Amino acid sequence: MGFVDLFGDTVYSGGASMNGLFLASVGAGAAVISVVGGLSEFLNYLTRGVSGYLGDRIRRRWPLVFAGYAVNLLAVPALALAGHWPVAAGLIMVQGIGRGVRKPLVQTMLSYTTRRYGKGRVYGVNTALDHTGRTLGPLVVAGVLLLTGAFRTSYALLAVPAVLALITLTVARIRFPAPAALEQHRPTATTEGFTRAYWLYLTAGACFAAGLMNFELISFHLARGGATRGNVPLFLALATGVGALASLGLGRLFDRIGLPVVVTAVLATAAFSPFVFLLPVQFALAGMALWGIGQATQDSLLTALVAGVLPRGRRNLAFGLYYAGYGGGWVVGAVTAGLLYERSRVALVAFAAGVQLASVPIFLAARRRPDHRSAGRSTA
Repeated sequence: MGFVDLFGDTVYSGGASMNGLFLASVGAGAAVISVVGGLSEFLNYLTRGVSGYLGDRIRRRWPLVFAGYAVNLLAVPALALAGHWPVAAGLIMVQGIGRGVRKPLVQTMLSYTTRRYGKGRVYGVNTALDHTGRTLGPLVVAGVLLLTGAFRTSYALLAVPAVLALITLTVARIRFPAPAALEQHRPTATTEGFTRAYWLYLTAGACFAAGLMNFELISFHLARGGATRGNVPLFLALATGVGALASLGLGRLFDRIGLPVVVTAVLATAAFSPFVFLLPVQFALAGMALWGIGQATQDSLLTALVAGVLPRGRRNLAFGLYYAGYGGGWVVGAVTAGLLYERSRVALVAFAAGVQLASVPIFLAARRRPDHRSAGRSTA
């Protein structure tokens, strides 16, 4: 599944690296761009709650996974046909829904392997492959934009990795028709219901998401600051490249020492916004590297934390609800950031850093709960 995500996130991230600029080119302003990006992510995370619920209720989950990937992957190349910003915005939101359908089901499939390999390692390696795709996508787009300057050509070329992702997914379905069998009768989900620690992790994750911001607004700001159309995707490639490396190291450290790694990563991420929004565009490189660590934290460390408090028989729903809460924080952050951007960059930075720092005591409170299981590596 890691290689499916490698190809899939080449498509997603390639599109995301130019969505903000493309929306601006067809008439959207800063507030619209930020809200579209935030609403797409909110629909993504909200759909995960519904998908997670269905995943626990039906036996045939693979069709849902295929449907999610197909919608997610094909909506991005379809942007090549969009002539007005409402159409483009609709397709961006549709691809977010597709991501939401498949994500909790895939995370649950991966959870069946965590007892053998460790939560941090499993989600860290998967995130590294995911972020490798997120790095390749912007690089491909940057190359096309530097050569042709054409957004539509760039979107159309992303159909190639989309097809490769669907082929790889078909191979995974043939080789592993029943992922739950990988647990080998040693379940990783042992709690009877949703614990207080689970809900605290959900709340902390929502705070963290609210301050992370979407790349649509970041790319709009970078272009305003002097970055060229072809260079903007390179900032995202840098962030995702850092994220790929960080996810491997952070995942291994998480299996050894647990929550302190998460707290350190959150503190580092909270420093990204002043580099991006208050300093000249050259300093944004450092800010995007920190933003990449934040993406790795979101995709590997926070997922590993939740994997440690999954309720037995309801793990799809648990992942889905967590992502829905995370998405709620994301859309609140996106709307707030879009409104603050045109009024006060200092207030924007204070908001982003403040809500992320607010997640730290909540993470610590969850760790002290007696119903919290060890977050480190599980052993036989």
